[in-house]
Amino acid sequence: MSVHMSQRSSLNALVSSLWRHRQLIGQMTKREVIGRYRGSALGIAWSFLNPLMMLSVYTFVFSVVFKSRWGNSTTLTNDSHAMFAIMLFVGLIVHGLFAEVINRSPGLIISNVNFVKKVIFPIEILPIVSMGAALFHSAISTLVLILAYIAFLGAPQWTSIFLPLVLLPLVTLTLGISWFLASIGVFLRDVSQTMAIFTTVMLFMSPVFFPLSALPERFRPFIMANPLTFIIEQSRTVLIEGKIPDIQGLTIYFLISTLVAWAGFAWFQKTRKGFADVL
Repeated sequence: MSVHMSQRSSLNALVSSLWRHRQLIGQMTKREVIGRYRGSALGIAWSFLNPLMMLSVYTFVFSVVFKSRWGNSTTLTNDSHAMFAIMLFVGLIVHGLFAEVINRSPGLIISNVNFVKKVIFPIEILPIVSMGAALFHSAISTLVLILAYIAFLGAPQWTSIFLPLVLLPLVTLTLGISWFLASIGVFLRDVSQTMAIFTTVMLFMSPVFFPLSALPERFRPFIMANPLTFIIEQSRTVLIEGKIPDIQGLTIYFLISTLVAWAGFAWFQKTRKGFADVL
């Protein structure tokens, strides 16, 4: 099979590729997760320690140094510190899932040149493998969150079971963007240099460190335009408030995300025949 052959780019081709290569995706995701910590003394335990340390630093800086508070609380008691930490952590988990995939996307093809040139390999699964590794780390972070919730606030909310449903539209949207960036990154190497800046802007332009209600009305449309905002708010709804998520909003988000994923996949399939020439 020539690397210059046109590839199918329909939505059916996308689903078919995911199903046909599901075992390969699972194996490569496992290798990706294990390989990241290979050679370190603590190994995969870092996936647990990293979010814990990150949470501690952010909580100290924002709730102690800057004396930030959540909601209408006027005093910073131990309980308000705990609530601030948990609210903050939910936002960090959502942003971290998005940022980890987006930051790596422009270099996915460049760092796997052999898959493009020397072997017949379904390179369209590389963004999915990256997403699988990010989901693993998000799952570990969520476990840390639940343990912290139990320690400080008691039994977790039963509505936490809806979290995968809440994250599904964001996962779909991120995959679409990842396919697009993975392709563009081959032809325009500067893209990888800007992604860290972009994801940092997305962090501070979403309600991670503050409640949406704390913003003046005139600024809220800009924050709501951030695709992370709705998912962060819905994640807090199911994990902390104990409420059913906005099914209608998630459905609309998912439909739009599916179109973006399809467009990203189609772009990737149309441009992949030029990868070998550039690399």
